[in-house]
Amino acid sequence: IEVRGAEAANLVRSEAYDPQAEGDFKGDMDVAALKSFIEEKGKERIPVVMLTVTNNSGGGQPVSMANIKAVSRICREAGIPFFLDACRFAENAYFIKQREKGYGDRSVLEIAREMFSHADGATMSAKKDALVNIGGFITLNDDNLAEKLRNLLIITEGFPTYGGLAGRDLEAVAVGLGEVVDENYLEYRIGQVRYLGDILTEAGVPIYRPVGGHAVYVQADKFLDHIPREQYPAWALTVGLYREAGVRAVEIGGVMFGKKDPATGREILPELELVRLTIPRRVYTISHMHYIAEALAALKTKKDSVRGLRIVYQAPHLRHFTARLEEI
Repeated sequence: IEVRGAEAANLVRSEAYDPQAEGDFKGDMDVAALKSFIEEKGKERIPVVMLTVTNNSGGGQPVSMANIKAVSRICREAGIPFFLDACRFAENAYFIKQREKGYGDRSVLEIAREMFSHADGATMSAKKDALVNIGGFITLNDDNLAEKLRNLLIITEGFPTYGGLAGRDLEAVAVGLGEVVDENYLEYRIGQVRYLGDILTEAGVPIYRPVGGHAVYVQADKFLDHIPREQYPAWALTVGLYREAGVRAVEIGGVMFGKKDPATGREILPELELVRLTIPRRVYTISHMHYIAEALAALKTKKDSVRGLRIVYQAPHLRHFTARLEEI
């Protein structure tokens, strides 16, 4: 979005920034803030509103159906396209079934269909809830816009029938989209992640609560409280964890979401400094969850040996993918 010259505005509800606040749907958009933003900026300056289900940058928290409906209604009244970032749509639908009144007797597939019915389009990384290792797609209700995207696709990726993917991968996506709404799978999947959160809490590791659907998020600034935010404690924790036990994790903090103030050149840091322990689907067992917890517990006993970091190379956009850092 920002590469195209737009400015992204994050309008998640305030509880999302409190890692210890309990709530069923901390991924909800702040509806009042959305209304105010549209009034302040003008609907003609807002090309799209996107709701991420579940909220990957905020603890993997789900979005309620009530919130999806409310955001959709506001966007349609304003004439602004409303999209879902739907890469974890099935996990979100499962949380709605478990937590939202009126949906307990509905199937996950029915709930997912209702979610999509309120959107004008959706983006999907197939590596998540399509249960495959490559690919993605965009779905649209607007035939004219779809035609424009197909023409761009031919230039950048491949013919619309395959989009640069092998036939094998397209077939795997089709199978995965059917399997992911199996409620027995989702119960085990989300239960495994919740179990990791429980044993980490027992080990005294500070985590984002409640545990989301695809990952447990460690509060890196609390775990490594001797490292100032300007030295990227979340990235430092991923380094320490890999050295300790060979466990690879992802920084969701200052490197990923930090920005330079164009006026002062100073770093503007995000409110959360997290490490995401993402659990691959249908791969690991309970013993692997214990291995992760034991590794973090061991690292906690020698956390003062973990050092802060400085960035020595960064790209102008999405710097966390290619940044290089060194220890201080």
